[in-house]
Amino acid sequence: MKKITHYIAALAVFPFVINCKGQNQSAEKLKPTVITETVVHDTDDPAIWINPKDASKSIIIGTDKDTDGGLYAFDLNGKIIHKVSGLKRPNNVDIEYGFVLNGKKTDIAAVTERETNKVKFYSLPDLKEIGEISVFEGETERGPMGISMYKNPETGAIFAIVGRKSGPKDGYLWQYKLSEKNGQITGDVVRKFGKYSGLKEIESIAVDDEMGYIYYSDEQFGVHKYYADPAKGNEELSVFGQGDFTSDVEGISIYPTSKNTGYILVSNQQNDTFNVYLRENPKKGRIAELPVSTLESDGSEVTNVNLGPKFPKGVFVAMSNGRVFHLYDWRIIEERIQAAVKGVK
Repeated sequence: MKKITHYIAALAVFPFVINCKGQNQSAEKLKPTVITETVVHDTDDPAIWINPKDASKSIIIGTDKDTDGGLYAFDLNGKIIHKVSGLKRPNNVDIEYGFVLNGKKTDIAAVTERETNKVKFYSLPDLKEIGEISVFEGETERGPMGISMYKNPETGAIFAIVGRKSGPKDGYLWQYKLSEKNGQITGDVVRKFGKYSGLKEIESIAVDDEMGYIYYSDEQFGVHKYYADPAKGNEELSVFGQGDFTSDVEGISIYPTSKNTGYILVSNQQNDTFNVYLRENPKKGRIAELPVSTLESDGSEVTNVNLGPKFPKGVFVAMSNGRVFHLYDWRIIEERIQAAVKGVK
């Protein structure tokens, strides 16, 4: 669950606040353009890898959560093209571009493996295992769940921000700086941060590389915002979304419309909707609520990159019950957001 470091020409963003509590509840549900083939157990979280040579051949990476779970690669038609089996309850996955491994820039996927207390790394697009980190060492509560990657735009340093099934009131998330050791990816803790309400758990984490922020879902509380760069400290910048959700605050996705504008979409899991906030100022409040065909969505991801005729403005991917992921043409998402905002003029 994270960001893509590309953006397209700015779209109209409507800089005012509306209270759309309950809005779109009777509206027609958005229909996915593509539904993936089923996995064995239980889909949980997707990521999107952009093929640098041909974006129409980009792939969706997704987890299958179980004691005998896996990591899957789907093409943009939803077909399974590759998988890694035998993972011990993989929860979330995220990707980053250009980690230098054995002298070569390598795109990587990072996956939390809850039952082994590890984060495992795989090269993209071939899903070859290339390292691991044992996380939350020395803690009573470990069980990694959420993960997001951050690449510092100035230094190129790459980090993994990891959450867990349960944790303390502060210091719930740990941030690891990735490095190479003996031809494998490893990492060291560089900070422990993040407030926790204690109400349920924290899973979904998203990073906005360009704007330099981390967002994470405190599931029955709201969305917390922090700086992504450890050098900027552990001050909580804001909390948003409080009161906007039926129950669990879940998957977070960030869609840029320019360098510093766009949308943040957050799963309102038990309502089968996604709440939408302004990327430039989510504290202004929810600007739209999108009813979707996706059921009980935990994880989601979005890109604004032109992926070809089906997804010329990008794709929004959401986990759904039924062991599948739903792929939505961004144009239908954008149209509904803009209609919701215009409807309150």
